[in-house]
Amino acid sequence: MTHAPAACPCLSGEQYADCCGRFHRGDAEAPTAEQLMRSRYSAFVVRDEDYLLRTWHPDTRPAGLELDPHVQWRRLDILSTSRGGPLDTEGVVEFAAHYRHDGDRGVQHETSRFVRQHRRWYYLGADAIS
Repeated sequence: MTHAPAACPCLSGEQYADCCGRFHRGDAEAPTAEQLMRSRYSAFVVRDEDYLLRTWHPDTRPAGLELDPHVQWRRLDILSTSRGGPLDTEGVVEFAAHYRHDGDRGVQHETSRFVRQHRRWYYLGADAIS
């Protein structure tokens, strides 16, 4: 994991330590699918592979991850959410994640699916939107 930023990369306006950092450290669990999405985005920014794997549902989780150190994640836009609240068991979050890779700019636009089991949200998978 790289050096933790002061402001949270998820653009909540909060400090990283009090926002996504508390989920990354294991001090708390994300209470909604959107907060899990934001914390997973922040985990990509700080290259926290352990957190990404820990929050990926065991049925769809890969054996490992290799994050590209040349990708710089710049901004997360949450475009829509469906369900995914503290009392729901499923949720969907559509987002656009802006990045730079070797000087080129890009946007990863997808709809991610989440499930809540035993009071904990997990990432199931995503559908890319072109």
